Amino acid sequence: MPRILETIVTTVSPEGRPHIAPMGMQEIDGLVVLMPFRPSQTLDNILASRRAVLNLTGDVRIFAGCVTGRRDWPTVPVDGGEVRLADCLTHVPLELFDCRDDDQRPVLRLRPGAAVIHGPFRGFNRAQAAVIEGAVLVSRLSMLPAEKVDKELEYLQIAIDKTAGDDEHEAWQWLLQAVADHRSGATRRRSA
Repeated sequence: MPRILETIVTTVSPEGRPHIAPMGMQEIDGLVVLMPFRPSQTLDNILASRRAVLNLTGDVRIFAGCVTGRRDWPTVPVDGGEVRLADCLTHVPLELFDCRDDDQRPVLRLRPGAAVIHGPFRGFNRAQAAVIEGAVLVSRLSMLPAEKVDKELEYLQIAIDKTAGDDEHEAWQWLLQAVADHRSGATRRRSA
């Protein structure tokens, strides 16, 4: 089975509004495969424009921010009317090749353009990896049992305690607050 890489996908709505969403992607037969859960602004935008941009970033606050309602990250335009993260290390323009519809998770296959490198990737420390994994958990709070979430967050907290810098601590607090809000019923709908 192909591995899933956690990335940030940027799209633009028909009205010209940029949208930023963390999303797992696979590379299969030279195509980028995305499977957004419905409802999804990313899905709607890709189906309307047939385009997206894959962003690779070392700033894990963007992953945590997007799943906790903080989607206002700076973007810059790229060819084709799309946008990329202003602070990405690499971006790859994508064009929709085909879509297999599904009531829960449509499968989008996109043809990648040439990758544009803006800076070197130095790797993630354990806290950064923990924030990304925590963001995945938060994105699935309505699907996972509370005990599983608690157990995984407790384990991930070890990496935060040992290796987090200021950015990772900030992102981690957003995630913990999102869990608390979800449990108190204070959440708002967030779509990728």
